[in-house]
Amino acid sequence: MRRAGSRVQKGENLSRPVLQGGYGAGRARQIFAGLRSHDRTAYRALGPGLHPFNFFLSVVCAGSVIAGAAGAALADYRIRKDYGGFIDQYKLKYAAIRDRGERVIIDGVCNSACTLVLGIVPLNRICATPRASLGFHTAHFDTSYTFGIKVTNYWATADMLAYYPETVKKWIDRHGGLTADMKTVNGPELRAIIDPCPKEVF
Repeated sequence: MRRAGSRVQKGENLSRPVLQGGYGAGRARQIFAGLRSHDRTAYRALGPGLHPFNFFLSVVCAGSVIAGAAGAALADYRIRKDYGGFIDQYKLKYAAIRDRGERVIIDGVCNSACTLVLGIVPLNRICATPRASLGFHTAHFDTSYTFGIKVTNYWATADMLAYYPETVKKWIDRHGGLTADMKTVNGPELRAIIDPCPKEVF
């Protein structure tokens, strides 16, 4: 470890650790020579197929296999009880799910900002179980800034509508448009919007 304020001499190799404890230059050369000899002995002990570089590649490949297995295990994103939240956070979450190629299984309540999944993840990668339901309403400002009162945010509401596919927009129009009251779709009406999931995911 170099003391603060010490000068770097011309030609000095900063990648090599600075030895402390009173070692002289001759002793330092002996130590580094011993380390190099030890490394060569260790390489020979590993055998021809286990050079450290090959070992490094093996570790990397093993890591890739593990990562691939973990990715396969996370191929489905299941929604059970999601009552919504901040729109921007849901946009980021669903964009990441879309980019990872995951399938979304709606297996319960998906209300408010949760429904943005229909406009961000491709519909052919979304399915609904018999337990699924979607709830739509107008967006409102964060109630922590409006004394607990829900004040409609018309810009955010229009932004949400722009994300929805045409089938969802038509359903909302048939039911009087978005209002502050929750409008829920499930059962056969929902199956007209989202494909039912195969039985193996129930």
